[in-house]
Amino acid sequence: MTATVIVTDRAAERIGEILRKEPAGTMLRVSVEGGGCSGFQYKFDTERSKADDDIVIEKNGATVLIDPISLNYMIGSEIDFVDDLIGSSFKVNNPKAVASCGCGTSFAL
Repeated sequence: MTATVIVTDRAAERIGEILRKEPAGTMLRVSVEGGGCSGFQYKFDTERSKADDDIVIEKNGATVLIDPISLNYMIGSEIDFVDDLIGSSFKVNNPKAVASCGCGTSFAL
């Protein structure tokens, strides 16, 4: 399956920096869970194993895993990394989201 989520160059660079500090073979898992102030929230974890049905996105030395259920909520999204006055964080630009909270980590469909 072709990746339907885009990882920006900025995000890939930051993911790579994070993963270089972890044991070899570590990947970043992005998932969607129920919760947050808007109904769903993104979760970012590092892990060393992938499931057979994970979507794997590799870019500039960074490996991102997304499970199929989370992918249904994220199709067409862009994972970016922003560094501004408020702080630095990963931001998911999701075209399916009809509302999101101020912190940018939760959304509604």
